[in-house]
Amino acid sequence: MKRKDFIKKSAVLSAIGLSSPLILKANTSKKISTYDKLKDQIGFNHLPNKEIKTMNSVVHKANTRGHADHGWLKANHSFSFANYYNPERMNFGVIRVLNDDSIAPERGFGTHPHDNMEIITIPLEGDLKHKDNMGNGTVIKNGDIQVMSAGTGITHSEFNANSDSHCKLLQIWLFPNKKNVTPRYDQIAISSIAKKNKLYQILSPNKNDQGVWIHQNAWFHIGQYVENSKDEYVLKSKANGIYFFVIEGEVNINDQQLSKRDGMGIWEIDKINFEAKANSKILLMDVPLEIN
Repeated sequence: MKRKDFIKKSAVLSAIGLSSPLILKANTSKKISTYDKLKDQIGFNHLPNKEIKTMNSVVHKANTRGHADHGWLKANHSFSFANYYNPERMNFGVIRVLNDDSIAPERGFGTHPHDNMEIITIPLEGDLKHKDNMGNGTVIKNGDIQVMSAGTGITHSEFNANSDSHCKLLQIWLFPNKKNVTPRYDQIAISSIAKKNKLYQILSPNKNDQGVWIHQNAWFHIGQYVENSKDEYVLKSKANGIYFFVIEGEVNINDQQLSKRDGMGIWEIDKINFEAKANSKILLMDVPLEIN
């Protein structure tokens, strides 16, 4: 797809803002669909990065993200969320939410509903206590990944399980490729499949693949690298792009320097090569560019 056409396709209802938080109260008298609400708010996927001539890309530096401080919750939003609204930062393909959260001890998100959204949580520090209306009650730890397919509708709560330390995590929401599926929950330990200086898969569309699976043609990989190590990634589909997020460290992609919590979207490529300029940890998300 041409870049001009891609941007044009993505500019749907860009003037609509977010006037209220996206986490809804469970006892709301009128059911509001998570999918429909977020789909209606889609604006521009990105503004092209004019500094790099060799590939189509957009860079989201860490200090340009939206920020919210609720006392018990400190959050950074790579894309528009709750009271942070930027029509040029609505989504990258099917990625609608990428939140970098820090939750105070024994605090958290009370029971609230979602539907028709693929919700992924990756703890970075501490433990997160989960409970939902499907009967799941568990703790997600650093080194785990959690996924919920909200489908026809779920309610859940997430609280910091620690009494003396903050819980830090990445919360990622993707539009699904199937609506109204049976809700499901899964979590696995990914620390046991970790590799050094090499990407390893933590999520895919396939039930029998390594990692968790979701209702979307998306693949997530994590990589932990020592300084000066190099790696490459080949995209799974020509319909996909890559969103590259630096959890820790510094990484260079085609002369674009990325630091801690920087993000970079890339499209219309077959593969990317990158180099760690310091000890680094990255999350690579290979996702469809168009929302079904």
